[in-house]
Amino acid sequence: MMKEIPVNVVSGETVDFVSYEAKFKALSDQKRLQIMYELTRKGSVCVCDLTDIVDMPQSKLSYHLKILLDAGLIKREAKGTWSYYELNHSEVNRLLSPELCCIFRKTDDLPSDCCS
Repeated sequence: MMKEIPVNVVSGETVDFVSYEAKFKALSDQKRLQIMYELTRKGSVCVCDLTDIVDMPQSKLSYHLKILLDAGLIKREAKGTWSYYELNHSEVNRLLSPELCCIFRKTDDLPSDCCS
């Protein structure tokens, strides 16, 4: 396992590459992408319904949900004995935003409105 390597970026803040690594590992699986897609389409979904939607036994589904939860890509809310899951839109939007792209651009190539 790699240690965290903080790097200064244009804004002067440090970048947590360990956090990005976990998020992209979570995104690197077809089933997890399918789960995220279904949560995007349906909103908050009970785990009991999600097993049928993604055609996966609850034990395997729980494994994938934990990875997505740990990466902060989905949220869980307990209602009685059931857990309901929904996409963490703010985190997904942050990951897919120009903010991340700016980390990998040369300072000379940054547009004036980048990473503001």
